[in-house]
Amino acid sequence: MSAYSDLLGRLAAQPRSWLVTGAAGFIGSNLVETLLKAGQRVTGLDNFSTGYRRNLDMALEGAGAEHAANFTFIEGDIRRLEDCRQACGGAEYVLHQAALGSVPRSLEDPILTNANNIDGFLNMLVAARDEGTRGFVYAASSSTYGDEPRLPKREDVIGKPLSPYAVTKYVNELYADVFARAYGTRGIGLRYFNIFGQRQDPNGAYAAVIPQWFAGITLGDTVHINGDGETSRDFCYIDNCVQANLLAACSEKDDAWNRVYNVACGQRTTLNELFELIRGEAARHTPKAADARAEKRDFRAGDVRHSLADISRAQDLLGYAPEYDIRAGLREAGHWYAKHL
Repeated sequence: MSAYSDLLGRLAAQPRSWLVTGAAGFIGSNLVETLLKAGQRVTGLDNFSTGYRRNLDMALEGAGAEHAANFTFIEGDIRRLEDCRQACGGAEYVLHQAALGSVPRSLEDPILTNANNIDGFLNMLVAARDEGTRGFVYAASSSTYGDEPRLPKREDVIGKPLSPYAVTKYVNELYADVFARAYGTRGIGLRYFNIFGQRQDPNGAYAAVIPQWFAGITLGDTVHINGDGETSRDFCYIDNCVQANLLAACSEKDDAWNRVYNVACGQRTTLNELFELIRGEAARHTPKAADARAEKRDFRAGDVRHSLADISRAQDLLGYAPEYDIRAGLREAGHWYAKHL
């Protein structure tokens, strides 16, 4: 039995209280659904700036009516300390996913990104500390590696950040470390590497590449590849991300806490390869998608050229064992987008 399967069994036998911030978002709603299915009591916090009520509706439907009754929702903003205090009340564990994502958005509006990702993060740290939560797990980012060229990316070697977004996510790690030293809190940062899967929004100026391409290829719209297509990423399916969050929050190893961990698959895929894989998956459901073509355009400002994670720390200390590689994850995502586009 895997560490994750064992954990889900233990959670079902002994329900706990959780807070998920950004609960109406892509990652947050998947966390809500999984926790509810495991019989947990879950509070969600969101202001719907980037999340959607439909994500919560789908999460509650997926959990089933009996489990959905254990969900409480608070419409609030992490930029308001009183909202954070209200949400943290009674929570044993916090899974902090609320943030303003996107490198391009941060370049266009660094003040708004800072307000959400640093001011909001600090509010959550203070509220979780004051409410005596047992563990604080937060969404960090692979953007923290910045201009460090070496592959694979190891948690203890970073470069200079390349965007305001990257700065904010690194500051989160610094604040979490200071709180652990100054106040004795327990935190874990999860450096996400290109998470994808069900409920990831394909629309809008800041949509991630995988949902954008599933939508474009399926609907016959123009698909763009930034640069020459040889830029590479370590794409990670949402279920792997959920696993890492739960394993981190419930870790019983003292030396696992107050660290950061890469959350990825340890595999590198170029954009050209990704296009071929998505086109193939989309064509399973929409045959005309097999004829889709991509147009090349300029490289995007603030992007790193290559990204690949060393996931050994998460494997060793958390018991993390990703169940989906890029192909298996795209197969699952393809089914979902074919149904919901």
